[in-house]
Amino acid sequence: MRKILIADDEISLRFLISETLDDDDSEIYQAKDGQEALELVYEKKPDLLILDVMMPKLTGYEVIEKLGTDKGNMKIMLLTAKAQLSDREKAMESGADYFLTKPFSPMELLDKVDNIFQLHSKKEEEL
Repeated sequence: MRKILIADDEISLRFLISETLDDDDSEIYQAKDGQEALELVYEKKPDLLILDVMMPKLTGYEVIEKLGTDKGNMKIMLLTAKAQLSDREKAMESGADYFLTKPFSPMELLDKVDNIFQLHSKKEEEL
């Protein structure tokens, strides 16, 4: 069972992402701000954190910074409306593993998440 935490202050976007990724192999959790996301990471230990950059209380970058080495094997995908190359570079430098610009299509998100879990399971099999 894969665990996915969606952190975004827009309820409609959380709903869209949740509905897109919901299947029998996933447990999906939601956080409305960065502080709640951080708390849920420690409580639920998700495999994937889908994290908006601009949120109340803590930004996506601040959540990643606070996690530090506690990130473990969890993968982080940052969502942002900013699509400049410098924004993508900042996301990767912050410790995010993946980057997706808003707006995005549900199929693009689904493909990206499926690829993340396929890559992750292949690496585990090699160990």
